[in-house]
Amino acid sequence: MNDDAHWMARALALAQAAADAGEAPIGAVLVDGAGAVAAEAHNAPISLSDPTAHAEILVLREAAKRCRNYRLPPGLTLYVTLEPCAMCAGAISQARVTRVVYGASDPKGGAVESGGRYFEQPTCHWRPEVTGGVAAEESAKLLKDFFRARR
Repeated sequence: MNDDAHWMARALALAQAAADAGEAPIGAVLVDGAGAVAAEAHNAPISLSDPTAHAEILVLREAAKRCRNYRLPPGLTLYVTLEPCAMCAGAISQARVTRVVYGASDPKGGAVESGGRYFEQPTCHWRPEVTGGVAAEESAKLLKDFFRARR
């Protein structure tokens, strides 16, 4: 199993934990250049009563707290099960994350390779390397099953 598949499997486990808690099943893991977990989280806007408590935001907050800097150290890769939205893409840019790997595309709310393509905007100050589609089917299935069960 390559590193991307390994870390996306961890993000998927976090996404399942979110689903089990009644949250949208999105998980994120931030990994440093040495292959150690810098932070991990899953969506929690309902349980935290916080509309900004997306998995990516929670991971970035925890990592920034640990390193005591709002700009994270170089070499970090963010693994997330769903294409980041505009809010999360903005936070990723502000934090200076080196690389973003995501699972399922989000044609409706995504802002990396869908929608507004945040990192391609001239006002974007930091552009991470992006790899999409890693464990896309598993990520999409988890989301579809979660929302189908709620209809």
